[in-house]
Amino acid sequence: MEIGTLEGTVDGLMDGLRADLERLAAIPSIAFPGFPPEPLEQAHDLVVELLRGAGVEHIERLDLPDTAPAVYAYIPPPDPGAPTVLLYGHYDVQPPGDESSWLSPPFVPTPTDDPGGGLRARGIADDKSNVIAHLGMLRVFGGRPPVGIKMIIEGQEEYGSPFDDYPPTDPERFACDAMVIADLGNLRPGTPTLTTGLRGAAEVVVEVRTLEEPRHSGEFGGAAPDALLVLLRALATLHDDKGDVAVPGLRRDEWSGAGYTEDEFRSLAGVQDGLPLIGSGGLGERLWSGPAITVIGLDAPSVEHAASAVVPYARAKLNLRFHPLQDPKDARDKLVEHLRAQRPFGIELTVTPGDTGPGYEAATGGPAYEAARSALRKAWGKEAGYVATGGSIPLVNGLAQAAPGAEVLLFGAQDGMCNLHAPNERVLLSELRNTVVAMAAFVTEYAEDFRGRTGAPGATS
Repeated sequence: MEIGTLEGTVDGLMDGLRADLERLAAIPSIAFPGFPPEPLEQAHDLVVELLRGAGVEHIERLDLPDTAPAVYAYIPPPDPGAPTVLLYGHYDVQPPGDESSWLSPPFVPTPTDDPGGGLRARGIADDKSNVIAHLGMLRVFGGRPPVGIKMIIEGQEEYGSPFDDYPPTDPERFACDAMVIADLGNLRPGTPTLTTGLRGAAEVVVEVRTLEEPRHSGEFGGAAPDALLVLLRALATLHDDKGDVAVPGLRRDEWSGAGYTEDEFRSLAGVQDGLPLIGSGGLGERLWSGPAITVIGLDAPSVEHAASAVVPYARAKLNLRFHPLQDPKDARDKLVEHLRAQRPFGIELTVTPGDTGPGYEAATGGPAYEAARSALRKAWGKEAGYVATGGSIPLVNGLAQAAPGAEVLLFGAQDGMCNLHAPNERVLLSELRNTVVAMAAFVTEYAEDFRGRTGAPGATS
């Protein structure tokens, strides 16, 4: 299919795709504890309905332990010479948070005034836009694309995905030549982007107890060991004076791909005017190819209820993000070893290692990447850039382990300014349209290249 014909076909589908996106985004499909399960069932059933309407005949419901149901769909290759592409997305969403911060109700899809058109709702970008992008690609071909398709649309990615571990236990189900994991998108609107690296993640808890109970700060302060001061002094050793991570053994490389400008990053992070960013070197090193340590929780007396007493106990929870290729246990253990070696005022800390999640770095020299770069260029009219992400998506490793020979591509309809996980999340319809074009162009070019490399004949008429 020529690109002009393809674009015309997608443009003719957009009204229906928008309507279906609004239907899906109106369902509050939150898989977190404390939220009702019925919306998850509704979203699952709607995805099945939409896939059947797109011509998919083989659809299974996957009921894995302790998780929302997943949709598994399969379209056999059109002929023995065609490759198989696995598509991934998820229909569950983050909780909306403080609804007073939203400009419109979070589960009422609402048009925005963004150039190119937009819709605002919780989960409309992450990840329901990408579910609809997969659907749009299937509609382009009337449910008979030039490649075999395996599709996983899961219902609990935002809260403990089973696909972090399940795929390697069922490798036949996930066997493929390439996979498109659509759980992210472009660096910025209008900039085609392939994500090639994901930082890993680990958590560590550090705590200290110094007294049996609080003691009067006037009578005992100055000699009695203050647990909060001990903890703060230990936490201060995690970074140097520039704000760079000072824990030995955590890998940091230069970043040579695309990245945010400092002004873009300041706006996205909501940095207050006049404040410097922390750390040195390029933003890519600080955000993607180097470590970051964040204090995400602190147990200590609150200011509002503070008493004039020496604090007997304090605890902090740390989140570590590390280089995509560093071993998770090694990275976490480096942080644990550093903290256990500290003796603030001669006092030992209790350090407890927590969960880890691996990073991922894709190989980008294969035919699927070549086809994807060409497809993105056709869809957006400019060359695609490579980026990484500081967020972790452990299921990428699970899927990659299940199909170790497959190329892994990460692209989709979101963009870096879409407010995912934040109030007023939105998706641009122009990005959704171009993503559908890119996915359709990708499977077309990949099928042609695959046959050319293997010498396999195409389908006969």
